[in-house]
Amino acid sequence: MGPVWRRRLAAAAVALVLGGSLGGCSLGPAYHRPSVPAPTAWRNPKAASMPQAWPSADWWSGFHSAELTHLMTTGRAANDDLAAAIARVREAEDQVRISSAPLLPSLDGAASGSRQRQINISSPGAILYNEFAAGLNATYELDFWGENRAIRAAALASATASRYDRETVELTVMSGIADTYFSALALRDRLRIARADLASAEETLQGLKTDEQAGISTALDVAQQDTVVATVAATIPPLEQQERQEIDALAILVGQTPQSFNIGASGLAGIAAPAVTAGVPSGLLARRPDVASAEEQLIAANANIRAARAAFFPTIDLTASGGYESKALSSLLQPQSRVFALSAGLTQPIFHGGAVLGEYRLSQAQYDELLADYHKAVISALGNVEDSLAGVGDTGEQLQREQIATDKARSAYQMSQFQFHAGTVNILTVLSTETALFSAEDALAQAQLAHLQALVGLYNALGGGWNGAREH
Repeated sequence: MGPVWRRRLAAAAVALVLGGSLGGCSLGPAYHRPSVPAPTAWRNPKAASMPQAWPSADWWSGFHSAELTHLMTTGRAANDDLAAAIARVREAEDQVRISSAPLLPSLDGAASGSRQRQINISSPGAILYNEFAAGLNATYELDFWGENRAIRAAALASATASRYDRETVELTVMSGIADTYFSALALRDRLRIARADLASAEETLQGLKTDEQAGISTALDVAQQDTVVATVAATIPPLEQQERQEIDALAILVGQTPQSFNIGASGLAGIAAPAVTAGVPSGLLARRPDVASAEEQLIAANANIRAARAAFFPTIDLTASGGYESKALSSLLQPQSRVFALSAGLTQPIFHGGAVLGEYRLSQAQYDELLADYHKAVISALGNVEDSLAGVGDTGEQLQREQIATDKARSAYQMSQFQFHAGTVNILTVLSTETALFSAEDALAQAQLAHLQALVGLYNALGGGWNGAREH
């Protein structure tokens, strides 16, 4: 390839790029964030006394559980849903590369060789000859109306949305791990309570049988206590099944097989309830990755409208090609074999059966749909926080009351046993207080779980420790 030809082809390529940079205009509409006014304060009156701060990135550390922290680290590295979300981010980033390609000239190399037979009518026989060619082809679509730039902008916004979606998946996974872990521990507490109550009931039954032989108790007393033992024993298998199911679910969340997974903690006794922080409503939109994703999808839809509008206007294609062509391979690279061509073409849509107009209206309808989705995402986020604040407050109050009820039930049971042995009350009183204590302890364990899960729900509603500012 000679220097003159290379200079010509280089000049043609430069002309293609300059043509794209000098021309071009945007057909709008420009994107503006929809206005969804946030309230000045949370409706929950207890939120006013909460610290106006946001959860930290490692919000789960506030529960003071080393095992929970380990599970969170494992889940972040091995959860399958999170791995799929990461793969979707890579897919979106590759789509950006694909959509960016039309903004640059394309360059292709080609080489061919053939042997041809041609009939010559002016002389008898046929002519046999070889044909060899080698060259480069450069093409560029002049993005005068901004269609390709709009398509790339839509891909960029979609890629950003996919990163926010990954954050949403991670937050969901982390919250799921905490919820499932606490549920498994609460079931272990309930099993411990049920087994202790069963042991106490069996001990009482054995004592009544001894008293019956001595003529102190009746067969009815024994039968009644036997019923209590059977009732308490019947509560254990379902709790064991639920515990196993929760541990299996936790194993899946952290990317492990259920058969080889277990947890070490025996209950919720070592779990702390962290102090609640509510933040302010006006800052919530920057703390929720799902809201950020909804807006990026709206930005992408707005760019698609610009691309669809640009399709109404003509497209301009510039082409440059050059190389060598010869009938003899030995002379293919000789100066006299050089060939080149420069061309420009314009294509104006005239009639496509309404497809162009349909694409434009479709992009507008999709934008309206995503606008509604964005509005719903915003108000749902605000509603989630309100519900979670109420849940934390209500379950905290319920936990305090269940603790008082349990303390009173335990005191009544101990008193009934003392009075029974003193002969001042009958066995029915003991049985009644025993059942009340079991119910109170079981309700207390469930209230502890509800409060911890309400705290996890609040962290989730507040966006965990995510901050949209770190993503830009």
